[in-house]
Amino acid sequence: MPSDPLLAAKSVSRHFAGLIAVDRVSLAVEPASVHALIGPNGAGKSTLVNLLAGELAASEGTVVLDGRDVTRWPQPQRSRAGIGRTYQRTTIFPRFSVHENCRLAAQAHRQEPWRLWARASDDRGTGERAEAAIELTGLASSTARVAGTLAHGQKRQLEIAMCLATAPRVLLLDEPLAGMGAAESEQMLGLIDRLKPTHGILLVEHDMDAVFRIADWITVLANGAVVASDVPATIRANAEVQAAYLGEPA
Repeated sequence: MPSDPLLAAKSVSRHFAGLIAVDRVSLAVEPASVHALIGPNGAGKSTLVNLLAGELAASEGTVVLDGRDVTRWPQPQRSRAGIGRTYQRTTIFPRFSVHENCRLAAQAHRQEPWRLWARASDDRGTGERAEAAIELTGLASSTARVAGTLAHGQKRQLEIAMCLATAPRVLLLDEPLAGMGAAESEQMLGLIDRLKPTHGILLVEHDMDAVFRIADWITVLANGAVVASDVPATIRANAEVQAAYLGEPA
């Protein structure tokens, strides 16, 4: 893999009292690539994403963003520096329009408290970023729709659009295909493929067909530790991964 990742975890651990949820994990998210993070339920995948995003503090180890040590940076600071993430459960404002959801995300990223007498909704820059994100995610025809009326797959697209409105360089996508049918999954995979040339993407996903189709690199977690980390063909042939996770004979 290239030597200059956008985002890297270096021997990162997280302890909860006597429980080791993440155990000295190292991985790198490269520019213009999809790095898939897989493993059984309880393996520590979401905890690791929270550590990378800054929503949890690491007990040990280092997180590096674009060459800067951000281990002690809080989540808002990491977000402004270029980390965007989505969640297992869709997090949108269901009573607001698609455009307003994205505009609010852009506004949160570009805070201007000195503009006391101007309406935030009139800011041209945040509006343009919202429109660009909506267009990129394929929701242009639904801009004025109330977000809560969207289909499940469209809500997941909207969540990514909100993320894109904050101008991230790294995307942490936590199970974006969860609950989707075949057609919706195909649309989401197409979106991820369109985002890949301009972003480094860490993808947490249980759909192994999708993972092996789209990932450039795969890291496998079990019990909070890395079992294997390599290109998809090598991971597929790894006997330990087959026995522990893929359900195939070793």
